[in-house]
Amino acid sequence: MVEAFSGEARAAARALAGASTAAKDAALRAAAARLRREEAAILRANADDVARARAAGESAAFVDRLMLTTSRIDAMARGLEEIAALPDPVGETIAAWRRPNGLEIAQVRVPIGVVLSIYESRPNVTADSAALCLKTANAVLLKGGSEAQATNRAIAGAFRAEVEAAGLSAAAVQLVEGGREVTRGLLKRDDRIDVVIARGGETLKHTILEESRIPVVKHFEGICHLYVDESADLAMAERICLNAKVERPSVCNAIENLLVHEAVAPRFLPRIAAALRARRCELRGDAASRAIVGDLKPATDADWDTEYLDLILSVAVVPSLDAALAFIARHSTGLAEAIVTEDYRAARRFLAEVDAAAVFVNASTRFTDGYEFGFGAEVGISTNRLHARGPMGLRELTTYKYQVQGSGQIRA
Repeated sequence: MVEAFSGEARAAARALAGASTAAKDAALRAAAARLRREEAAILRANADDVARARAAGESAAFVDRLMLTTSRIDAMARGLEEIAALPDPVGETIAAWRRPNGLEIAQVRVPIGVVLSIYESRPNVTADSAALCLKTANAVLLKGGSEAQATNRAIAGAFRAEVEAAGLSAAAVQLVEGGREVTRGLLKRDDRIDVVIARGGETLKHTILEESRIPVVKHFEGICHLYVDESADLAMAERICLNAKVERPSVCNAIENLLVHEAVAPRFLPRIAAALRARRCELRGDAASRAIVGDLKPATDADWDTEYLDLILSVAVVPSLDAALAFIARHSTGLAEAIVTEDYRAARRFLAEVDAAAVFVNASTRFTDGYEFGFGAEVGISTNRLHARGPMGLRELTTYKYQVQGSGQIRA
């Protein structure tokens, strides 16, 4: 199975490299239309997956990530249409120059080749990854989790049908089924697979990082912070905090820790605690925050490093911006961090000194998303430093080569 999947993907990548932008875009638009036409079948498949997850006792956050609705399917389809409307990065000249000896050198974007996308729970990743890889002429192997198997099969089937109808190789988009032995086998095929994009929990993370022979782009924990500075507009801070925590707590760009400057904590903490509790969010606080809001549950050391993906928020009072920066440096996973402040110098320091893929001033961390960044969708949010960081769209799925043209030059 691994031999067949990887071999077909490598052959499809070679063929896809010469595909026209028009053919790729036509396939994407047709796939978007087909997702809408087959909405009822996709929802039926998803209902089966959701029922199995609930019967297995999975958490509400897990079920939310798994569940599709009419609006979520439409969002998938719109993502495909937006990707089709974006410029094709393949063949783009990044830079060009002429050497004194007359050689003309151009740095040009090209596909990476074969992408292995390994992910859990979220079936929208099937459509997003397939679309972004197709647009960038990468073949993709989609290895979703067993919990979303029926849904992924329905989405991938619709997508592949339109890829083939557009005259492109159906093997450019393959849904890989099977257990961990299949995943382990794929992770050894560095001769045929060029990059692994991994999205998932602890077990998946350890398996991939320990066993992969292929470079891995990680999208794992998102322990995100919101820091309310002493100069913050507190009404703005409340709006941002509520959006960043309770709008959709089950996703990686929701905040898990709230930091509040001691100068505004007596005014801000009671109001935000009431607002969060009204939305059924549990609060866990340090000693300083519990001195202000007395009935907060005590936070443990482990709470600051826990990605709840649920309606739970840890709260700490800090004496300064320096203390907030130090706290974030200790506990952040490098996905997204935010400050609310009216102090220009504090904002500039936060932007410069916080080490994360996305850093926000006076905006919600929930914007850490390929669609919100204008990428149409994303294959993941990389917390790597190389080769890509943050939401991964079209450009992040390319590499480059140097095209050199001469007129008979030889090196002395």
